[in-house]
Amino acid sequence: MDYSPITKAPVDQMKVRPNLIDVRTLGGHFDWQSLEKELGLVEGVNYNLAYAAIDRHLESARRNKVALYWEGKGGEQEQYTFTDLAQLTNRFANVLLGLGVKKGDRVFLFMERIPELYVAFFGALKAGAVVGPLFSAFGPDPVRDRLADSGARVLVTTPDLKVRLEPILDSLPDIKHYVMVNKNNRSSYNPAKLDLSYEEVMANASSDFKIVARSKDDYSIMHYTSGTTGKPKGAVHVHQATIQHYATGRWALDLQQNDLYWCTADPGWVTGTSYGMSAPWTNGISQLIYEGGYRASTWYSLIQKYKVTVWYTAPTAVRMLMKAGDSLPQQYDLSSLRHICSVGEPLNPEAVIWGTKVFKQPIHDNWWQTETGAILIANYPVMAVRPGSMGRPIPGVTASIVDDTFQPMPPGKEGHLAIKPPWPSMFRTYWGNEAMYRSKFKNGWYITGDRARRDEDGYFWFIGRADDVIKSAGHLVGPFEVESALIEHPAVAEAGVIGKPDPIAMEVVKAFVALKDGYQPTEELRRELMHFARKKLAAAVAPREIEFVDKLPKTRSGKIMRRLLKARELGLPAGDTSTLEDD
Repeated sequence: MDYSPITKAPVDQMKVRPNLIDVRTLGGHFDWQSLEKELGLVEGVNYNLAYAAIDRHLESARRNKVALYWEGKGGEQEQYTFTDLAQLTNRFANVLLGLGVKKGDRVFLFMERIPELYVAFFGALKAGAVVGPLFSAFGPDPVRDRLADSGARVLVTTPDLKVRLEPILDSLPDIKHYVMVNKNNRSSYNPAKLDLSYEEVMANASSDFKIVARSKDDYSIMHYTSGTTGKPKGAVHVHQATIQHYATGRWALDLQQNDLYWCTADPGWVTGTSYGMSAPWTNGISQLIYEGGYRASTWYSLIQKYKVTVWYTAPTAVRMLMKAGDSLPQQYDLSSLRHICSVGEPLNPEAVIWGTKVFKQPIHDNWWQTETGAILIANYPVMAVRPGSMGRPIPGVTASIVDDTFQPMPPGKEGHLAIKPPWPSMFRTYWGNEAMYRSKFKNGWYITGDRARRDEDGYFWFIGRADDVIKSAGHLVGPFEVESALIEHPAVAEAGVIGKPDPIAMEVVKAFVALKDGYQPTEELRRELMHFARKKLAAAVAPREIEFVDKLPKTRSGKIMRRLLKARELGLPAGDTSTLEDD
């Protein structure tokens, strides 16, 4: 297949003039403070993501603009203007203050993509809290780990999801209140002592609220990211990240005032907050929120129905759309689409080419991480797309490839992808683990953990992860979490987990299990273990495959050598085995 660069028309011939037209400004110095002025953010007065995303629009004609078009998985439809959101978030901020929530307290959200999630998110920020969104498909164990580690004081959830948490509720002493959103409640859950009805407390709350101003360096959002060992780590972001969400929404997503934007990411992941909440609304853009999951025909019908103009999705979703066939999109009017972007894992060149065939435009890959908080490298509307490349750095950000001594390398060489700190959306700590945080910075660089190369023209190309974290369908899966869950089953002695290449999900989770004496490896036990893991972890992170083994390869210190497991699985060289324990 031809992977030649895909050139763009001259700016004066484009249907819509892009926000960023001078690619010479990519990289180098940028005055981030000028964006604070654009957003009207003033330290000690209104410096708060919630002000930038919602309240500031009340001072303009956007006050009556629809900010949120919501479609439920059952076809329900609701819409909210910026004024509606301002009043509802004020109410929720008053609810939290009435519950004794103070600046810096953690308020976590565990809900499907319903409007109340967005109200609670910005209402908590208005109240000065630190917000922690959780993926709605999580099982009880991942939720417990995150709530316990963060010391969350309030959990906003639904009866359906709280039923799932019943096994772990007694292990969460820091939670003082459960705010229960009863929208479309299908659960038989009976209210408990700490439960409050969202509908009742909101009805009794005032819609007048003076936003709690924060410093640009005050904590705002906490996202947990999994590593190869240990529990998930809480990457903490600050209110200053707002300006980079705003800027990259303009530069990389090219959001403009007449757009109807759709980000398919769940708010439980960083993309769903940075680009499913902050970027569109700081730019004053109308966006679509769809509660349901992936289905090709439904997604195409939503683009047609709402006339989506800018679409931000994941490579896994693109590959699933490709699998659904080229004839299906021809049954829908997708002519409204003018810009398509993708993030979550590398977008394979075939998908970029497929986009030009089906949507008459390339799909623009970009790169960033939970820790970076916002897009750092991207393919821009005015820039030629090189299929397979993540693009070039945004203005104000310096990216480089460094060697194992953390010295910059020339173009064409493979090494560690590194970013020069600081940048506004950079995470400021791992909650309760400052030593781990400091370990990410070497020789004046943030070391991303990704390996990449840079070509002569400044385009960056992803090579692979430097550690064992599995990227499955856009989700980061920590092997340790999966292994820990499997070991809780009475038949399992040891478990080792790797990512196995998959044409749709990029990687799927495969587990190698050694059984305790008295248990036999049967198909029935394999199914039982898979069900057990899904119940504890949710299907998105549970193993797709389980292979029984007599023993797992380990170092002399007892660490499972996942690298060796993966090499054996893929028929690759074993590499250095000098630390392997003796047989």
